[in-house]
Amino acid sequence: MRAVEITAFGAPEVLRLGERPMPHAGEGEALIRVSASGINRPDVLQRLGHYAPPPGTSDLPGLEVAGVVEGGDEAALSRAGLKLGDRVCALVAGGGYAQWCVAPVEQCLPVPAGLTDIEAASLPETFFTVWSNVFDRGRLQPGETLLVQGGTSGIGVTAIQLARAWGATVIVTAGSDEKCAACLSLGAHHAINYKSQDFVAEVARITAGKGVDVVLDMVAGDYVAREVECLAEDGRLVIIAVQGGVKSAFNAGLVLRRRLTITGSTLRPRPVAFKGAIARALRERVWPMIEEGKVRPVIHSTFEAADAAQAHALMESNQHTGKIVLTW
Repeated sequence: MRAVEITAFGAPEVLRLGERPMPHAGEGEALIRVSASGINRPDVLQRLGHYAPPPGTSDLPGLEVAGVVEGGDEAALSRAGLKLGDRVCALVAGGGYAQWCVAPVEQCLPVPAGLTDIEAASLPETFFTVWSNVFDRGRLQPGETLLVQGGTSGIGVTAIQLARAWGATVIVTAGSDEKCAACLSLGAHHAINYKSQDFVAEVARITAGKGVDVVLDMVAGDYVAREVECLAEDGRLVIIAVQGGVKSAFNAGLVLRRRLTITGSTLRPRPVAFKGAIARALRERVWPMIEEGKVRPVIHSTFEAADAAQAHALMESNQHTGKIVLTW
């Protein structure tokens, strides 16, 4: 099969289309003939040598795919309400940049009615991540307020739509007026240009000094201290990436007085059972929203697999709004 390989750690050009043996599905697994593969920030980190795959996982990048189930554990598929020939999208721990991919059946979901495989391939990584962190870990409730850092990222556009559909007020940050406008068009109630505005002051103004209930943070570093200032009483800060650095200093007195929670998580190394529980929640709670048009995939660009280096260059430029997808 054809696959996009990381030939060395470095710039996007190290990604090359090569040949690999087809994977084989084992117990509890599905073999998927891939038609589209989503691109995510962890793929870039892996290419740079900063995010190794979990032990026993394919060294090929790629955390989400969509295609057709062509083989695998038929009993496990049946238990999951799936069968050979079904169109599915799946979250994987690696190996997604290939024409064939093995995924745990528990991490497979049917392609929502009306969606193309390209649209479906853009769903798993961001939807699993947002559900797990905003709704499970962050405990966002209808009527609360969510602050999303980086509203035009794949995570951002998903968080905006899901939180809005959930009945929350959504505030986002973005790096240009154009990106702020894109966030508003997706359902954000307020958008802050972090390059020209102080998001701490803007959050205080928007919330009349109360603050937000949940912050979804992909930056960390010196953002943490500022986000602590943004949180309302009993607020929750959820860190899911550290693009701004791993070290943070913040006002612990505010944490005490406002009873704040600072937490975080990574999804890739978590066990199949954990991810399977998220998949079941998404199928029950979110897939109907997608099929009803309340939540939609946001695709910025598609690239043929041979052009994976160009796709990574676009992601690193931060000029995109929504997802970037490879096609096979």
